[in-house]
Amino acid sequence: MSLFDVRIGITMGDPSGIGPEICAKAVKALGKNYRLTVIGDAGVWKKVTGSKPRIVNGGFVDLHNVDLRNFRSGRVKAEYGRASMQYLEEAIRLLRSGWIDCVVTCPISKEAINKAGFHYSGHTEYLAEKAGTKDVVMMLVNDQLRFSLVTRHIPLEKVPAALNKNNIVQTIKITTAALREMFGIKKPRLVVCGINPHGSDNGLIGDEENKVILPALKALKNKFPGLSGPLGADVAIAKAQEGLFDGVVAMYHDQALIPLKLTGDETGVNISLGLGFVRTSPLHGTAFDIAGKNIVNPASLIAAIKLAAKCTLNRKKA
Repeated sequence: MSLFDVRIGITMGDPSGIGPEICAKAVKALGKNYRLTVIGDAGVWKKVTGSKPRIVNGGFVDLHNVDLRNFRSGRVKAEYGRASMQYLEEAIRLLRSGWIDCVVTCPISKEAINKAGFHYSGHTEYLAEKAGTKDVVMMLVNDQLRFSLVTRHIPLEKVPAALNKNNIVQTIKITTAALREMFGIKKPRLVVCGINPHGSDNGLIGDEENKVILPALKALKNKFPGLSGPLGADVAIAKAQEGLFDGVVAMYHDQALIPLKLTGDETGVNISLGLGFVRTSPLHGTAFDIAGKNIVNPASLIAAIKLAAKCTLNRKKA
């Protein structure tokens, strides 16, 4: 089996965002070497890009769910939020039927999907519900670093209270399994970040490291010899970038996102772990401010498609 044998489903995301444009550019760049099925609205695609969808080694699933008469890019509307969720629902149906092997999702608008009655903070939470699991981990990667998040889209002030031994342990277990199965790393080396400056300096600057993070690591140390930490985030990330670790466990969203975007925004990819299938997405949002202007860079989506194929192939071989 080769990368070409992996059947990749791509949801178009919010039709008013940059999803249609990056889909069209990614398909043009990769269509000869990958089997791609785009799920979206063909009328929107044509209106935004100027041509009908043409996918050489795949197809286009047209849901006809956007009213083109008043359609404009760069708008937050319940109609567009509903459409983006319907693309995702169809992708799940195609996965379950065996028509596709993995899913790549273009950006949705959290505001628009909530206006449409879908009360989720993002793709990850919705997919976790559909997969019937609470133990899903958001991993963010580029060509230099891999991060798994213990907490995701919550206010910074709520992060300390949200950390507990169980969610740290589950994040480490799921991440280690993914590094083996999806990335082909037989003996993963994982470093865990502290939450406080300097990893708290042994309790001098906060107590989360000693009271919450260390007990979680001690519970796993015998089973996971490649596990290190907690280290101050600056030290942990620098060592990972040097190649001393295969992955980093971050306590909160921006602890991972800032270094990831600084070291390789265009190659950045979001991958959901623990779903039972591979799901990736580009490391950016809907970019309503530039949608419809044909100036968007599809590099992150291209990276997401390539990673989805590679991880799916590795899972099949594992």
